[in-house]
Amino acid sequence: MRARNRSGLLRTATTFWRRSIQARVVLSTVLLSAVVVTLVGWTLTQQITDGLAKDRVRAAVAESGRTSTDVQSSLSAATSDFDANAQLPALVSGVVSRGSVRGYDAVVVGPLEGPSRGTTLGGGEFFTPGLQVGSVPSRLQSVVEEVGGSGSWTFTRIRYDSDSGREDVPGVVVGTRLVLPSDGGTYALYQLFPMTAEQRTLDLVRRALLTSGALLLVLVAALSWLVTRQVVTPVRLARRVAERLASGRLEERMQVRGEDDLARLAVSFNQMATSLQRQIRKLEDMSAAQRRFVSDVSHELRTPLTTVRMAGDVLHDARDQFDPVTGRAAELLQNELDRFELLLTDLLEISRFDAGAAALHLEDVDLLELAHRVVDSVAALAERRRTQVVVRRVGGPCVVEADARRVERIVRNLVTNAIDYADSSDVVILLACNAEGSALAVRDYGVGLRPGDEVRVFNRFWRADPARVRTSGGTGLGLSISLEDARLHGGWLQAWGAPGRGSQFRLTLPRRAGERLTRSALPLVPRDADSQKAGVP
Repeated sequence: MRARNRSGLLRTATTFWRRSIQARVVLSTVLLSAVVVTLVGWTLTQQITDGLAKDRVRAAVAESGRTSTDVQSSLSAATSDFDANAQLPALVSGVVSRGSVRGYDAVVVGPLEGPSRGTTLGGGEFFTPGLQVGSVPSRLQSVVEEVGGSGSWTFTRIRYDSDSGREDVPGVVVGTRLVLPSDGGTYALYQLFPMTAEQRTLDLVRRALLTSGALLLVLVAALSWLVTRQVVTPVRLARRVAERLASGRLEERMQVRGEDDLARLAVSFNQMATSLQRQIRKLEDMSAAQRRFVSDVSHELRTPLTTVRMAGDVLHDARDQFDPVTGRAAELLQNELDRFELLLTDLLEISRFDAGAAALHLEDVDLLELAHRVVDSVAALAERRRTQVVVRRVGGPCVVEADARRVERIVRNLVTNAIDYADSSDVVILLACNAEGSALAVRDYGVGLRPGDEVRVFNRFWRADPARVRTSGGTGLGLSISLEDARLHGGWLQAWGAPGRGSQFRLTLPRRAGERLTRSALPLVPRDADSQKAGVP
């Protein structure tokens, strides 16, 4: 459940990010500002830290130099009977007391003898009470005690005993050498200067930078949101108006406020909408007039066609009694009457689709049985064209809920069209079905289709090659009617073709009329097509 909720939230956030320009602009601005603020804050912090550390080191070295000079001066003025063992504790006590007053700790190590590598001889270690002698780094001890580098310094962590009540702090330790009179030996003096004040200053600076940076980011986010809102809001309004226009509400317009670029955009948008509304209404009126004309003409021609048909039948039945020329004229009249009646029937069917009056009479239809019925009906045409029509089924029975008359008309139009353009090659009818529905494809190996013809082929009265002679007596409306029949069932009718490699028309019908289709049981591009040479992706 939690994983599903997280996935849902992720999808929602992704969709919001993808669709919202304002969110992308605000977030991008805040992120870039955060990077800039972080870099500036880090640079300032480093500069302040370096400045405080350098000042503290300068002060520590100066104080250590003064202390060592004063102590060495006192030692040089001592009498020849100076007793290091007896008077050293008092000397160290004075150094520690001075450090307590001036804010530093002290460690005295000695006496040193030869290359002792930092090892204390005899006297031992003297240091500020509570201080851990390990606070003095061993590398500094080596420099001071072995090399004799008086005035050497380094950074360290000053640590104290737990019962001293003092917290560990960063600091600077400076080491010098002290020479006692009367051959009292050489001692190492380490003064540890805590950087507590500098640390407090640095913490204050960091808090100030963090607070100001956060406030700056909030301000940048607010400003970017306000600025983008002023730009995005008119765009969103334009999108809503455009969606209403697309849904048919042609009277929708944008509100015009001010005289800036966005206001001028709204004015231009409204002018465009007005022009589109005028053109759409003009086209609707023309389309309605055309549909009324086709419907009226089709219905008005029914009565004279019936009369002419009756007279033509009489002449055709008596053609044997006429001379050869008159008899041939009677046969031509009968053929043209058949063609005219077919054209009139198609025009009436088109007018029903245009008027939205087409209806389905649904029943369970076996596409295999229907395909064989169509093959039988076009057998004479196929024989004249020296073409063989083959039916192949892939898988189990292909049964759909459909209008048998309309589906048979679709298949017949596809097969007769394939025979016309097959150039005496075979025509194959393929059948397959899946969980969503069934598919029927009509494949020919004739002249094929040029790029773009797979869409234009369903236009009314359009022909792939007007110079070719049609042998089936078609009207040029068959594929248009077939497409409307397929859509009426909630199905697809699609075409593929390539010059010189034939074509394939695929009809896909849902298992139940009106159900949604997502895929077809047959590929649109036939498996035997060379897709690269045919230019098919």
